[in-house]
Amino acid sequence: MSRQQPVSHSVAPDVQRKSRVTEGLPFPLGATWDGLGVNFALFSAHATKVELCLFDSSGQVELERIELPEYTDEIWHGYLPDAHPGVIYGYRVYGPYDPENGHRFNPNKLLIDPYAKQLVGKLEWSEALFGYTIGHPDEDLSFDERDSAPFVPKAKVIDPAFTWGTHRRPHVPWNETIVYEANVRGMTMRHPAVPEELRGTFAGMMNSQMVQHLQSLGVTSIELLPVHAFANEPHLLEKGMNNYWGYNTIGFFAPHAPYLASGKISEFKEMVARLHHAGLEVILDVVYNHSAEGNERGPTLSMRGIDNSTYYRLMPDNKRYYINDSGTGNTLDLGHPCVLQMVTDSLRYWATEMGVDGFRFDLATILARHHDGFDERHGFLVACRQDPVLSKVKLIAEPWDCGPGGYQVGGFPPGWAEWNDQFRDDVRAYWRGDEGKLPELARRLTASGDHFNQRGRRPNASVNFITAHDGFTLRDLVSYNHKHNQANGEGNNDGHDHNLSWNHGHEGPTRDPEIRELRLRQMRNMLSTLVFSQGTPMLLSGDEFGRTQKGNNNVYCQDNELGWIDWNLDDEGRSLLDFTRRIISLRRAYPILRRGRFLVGLYNEDLGVKDVTWLSPSGEEMTEDNWHDPHARCLGMLMDGRAQPTGIRRPGEDATLLLIVNSHSETVNFLLPEVAQGTGWVRLVDTSQPEQRSAELHEFGSDFAVCSRSLLLFELQRPARPM
Repeated sequence: MSRQQPVSHSVAPDVQRKSRVTEGLPFPLGATWDGLGVNFALFSAHATKVELCLFDSSGQVELERIELPEYTDEIWHGYLPDAHPGVIYGYRVYGPYDPENGHRFNPNKLLIDPYAKQLVGKLEWSEALFGYTIGHPDEDLSFDERDSAPFVPKAKVIDPAFTWGTHRRPHVPWNETIVYEANVRGMTMRHPAVPEELRGTFAGMMNSQMVQHLQSLGVTSIELLPVHAFANEPHLLEKGMNNYWGYNTIGFFAPHAPYLASGKISEFKEMVARLHHAGLEVILDVVYNHSAEGNERGPTLSMRGIDNSTYYRLMPDNKRYYINDSGTGNTLDLGHPCVLQMVTDSLRYWATEMGVDGFRFDLATILARHHDGFDERHGFLVACRQDPVLSKVKLIAEPWDCGPGGYQVGGFPPGWAEWNDQFRDDVRAYWRGDEGKLPELARRLTASGDHFNQRGRRPNASVNFITAHDGFTLRDLVSYNHKHNQANGEGNNDGHDHNLSWNHGHEGPTRDPEIRELRLRQMRNMLSTLVFSQGTPMLLSGDEFGRTQKGNNNVYCQDNELGWIDWNLDDEGRSLLDFTRRIISLRRAYPILRRGRFLVGLYNEDLGVKDVTWLSPSGEEMTEDNWHDPHARCLGMLMDGRAQPTGIRRPGEDATLLLIVNSHSETVNFLLPEVAQGTGWVRLVDTSQPEQRSAELHEFGSDFAVCSRSLLLFELQRPARPM
C-alpha cells in the first residue's frame, strides 16, 4: 500500500520563504554558481514535490525550506539569485512510500544531492536515518517520521575556480605506464616527513619527500583507492573500526571530507598539479556499482529517497528487494539513462575540473550488465568509448563481480585495460613451485595474449599484478601459508583462502637466515617477473620494500598501523627498494620489455627472426614434450630486438634480451643460446645475487648455473660498430 506521510517541520514558518527563488534551469544537474546566484537541479522521475533545505554555516541549523518551483523533463529546478558559494543545503523529496513497488520516498529524511561537489559534516548513525521504523513488525514496509537532518552530511555550494598556471598533464603512453596502487591514509599516516596535521590527507600525498619517493622508484601513475565521499558502516564503528579502503560511496562528485586538511576542494587539485609537475599521473579507483545505502534495510541517505526505483536495480518480481550483484546490498542501474548520465558526468568532472588522468572501475562487470547478462555494447561502455573526454583517459576495469556471468577477463571492448588476476595466480603458483605451470607462465609473460590479443587490443590491456590492496602484501605472500585476519573480529572467516602463498618453512616472522634469504629472493623473483613481463605492471604500495600486514589479507577495516605503511626500513627493506628501483629502470631503458605489439613466436620470413623464442635448459627451442612435462620448472624467453616493433615491415633496433626463470629447488645448468649478430651475453639481473653488477661476457654455448628459485636477465652483446 502506498503512503505519503507529512514531514514534521523543524523550522519556524516565518523563515521558510525568505530567499528569493525563480524558475532556473534543468541543467546542469547539481548546485551551480554562475557568478550571480546558484541554480539547483535534481533528477527524480517519480517525486511529487522537492524541497531545497538551507542550513547555517555549521550545517546544524535548518534555516529554511524552498519548494523547487519547476519540473522539466523529470528534473526539479529553481534558481536562488542571492545564493553564493558556501551555501549548505540538502533535499527533502516527496512521493509515494510503496516499497513493494520500488518507491521509498520519505520527506522526513534529508537527502544528499548526488551531484554535490563537497560534503560537510559527518554521517552519524541513528535510527532516524532509516526510512522505516527499526523493530517495527512490518520491518521496511513501515514508515518512520523522525527527522534525519541532524545526522547526515550536507552539500556545500563550491566556487570551482582554480589557477592551474603552467600545469601540463604527463600523458604517459600506455606502453610506458607503471601503476602504483596506494591509499591516501596508508601512504601518509606513518611517513616521518609528513607533518602530523597533514597525515591522511591530499596535502600529505603531495609532500615533497613522498613525491620524490615515487619519482625515484620509477613508477608513472599513482592509482588512489577511493577518494569519493564514503561512509563508515555501523558494524565497524561498533567495533571501534573504520572503513579504511573506502568502497562505500555516498557522493560521486565530492572528495572524502577527512582527506581535505584545508577543508577546501582546491587541495585535491593542488595535489594533482604537484604530481603532474613531477611527471606522475593520477588514476582514481571509483565505485559506481553500488552505494552506501545498502539493501532494503539500509538507511535513506540520497538516491533511495530521491527515486529508488530509478537509481537501483530491483528484483523484477518483487521490487521491495534489491538485485545484489555487488555483494554489498544494492546495485546501481546504469541501464537507466539518467543514472548513466550521473556516472559519466561524474567521470568527466573528475577528468576535467579535478584534473585526473584515468579511472580504475571497481567490479566493472556490473556497469555493463543488462538483466540478461554482461554486454560489451552496454550504454556505459559505448558512452565511454565515444565520449570526447573519457575516450582519452585511461580506463581500467576490474572485470569481475559476484553476479551471473560475472567473470569477464578479456571480455571488455577495445579502449579498456583490465586487471588480470590470472597473471597474479599463475605467477604465484609458478614461484611456489607448483607443477606444470610453464605454459601458463609463458602466456602471462607475453601479456596474456590468450585473452587480450584480439580486435587490435594491445599488450597494455593486461594490467599485471602480483598483489593488490585486497589480499596479502608481497612479504606476507612469502611468509604465510594461511591468512591471519583475527584483528578484523570476524573469526578469521573474511578474506580469500586461495592465496597461492608459501611460508618457506615457518609461518610468519623468523630469525632463520636461510628462510629470510629465500623469502627475499622470492620477492625479487616476483617483482622481476612483474616488471619484465609484457603488459602494464601494477605495484602495490610498500611492496617495493617488503611491507607486512602480519598475515592479514583483508585490511579493509584496519585504519591503523596494521594497514598503514611503515616507512622505517631495515636493511632488508632498503636492499629490496634498491633492487626494485633498478629493475624498473631497466624496464624503462629497454623498449623490448614493453612492446606495443604482442609477442607471438611466429617466424618472420622477411626479417628471418622470431619476436620471441622459448628455450629449454638445453638451449634449444621448447618442444611439446617440454611444455607438458609437469616437472619442468626452468624456462628461457628470448626476445629478439630485430623483430618489427610496429605494423611497418622493418626490422627493430631494440636490444635482444634473454629472460631465464627457475622455480626448481636445485640449480639448473642453462646453455646460453647463440644469436646472430651477437658476441655473447651480459648479465643484467640475477635475483640470487642482487648486488652483482658485472660486465662479464658469457660466451654462446656456455653452461650458466641458474641458482635454485631465481630469475636472470641477459642482454645480447653486439659487435662494436665501426667508426
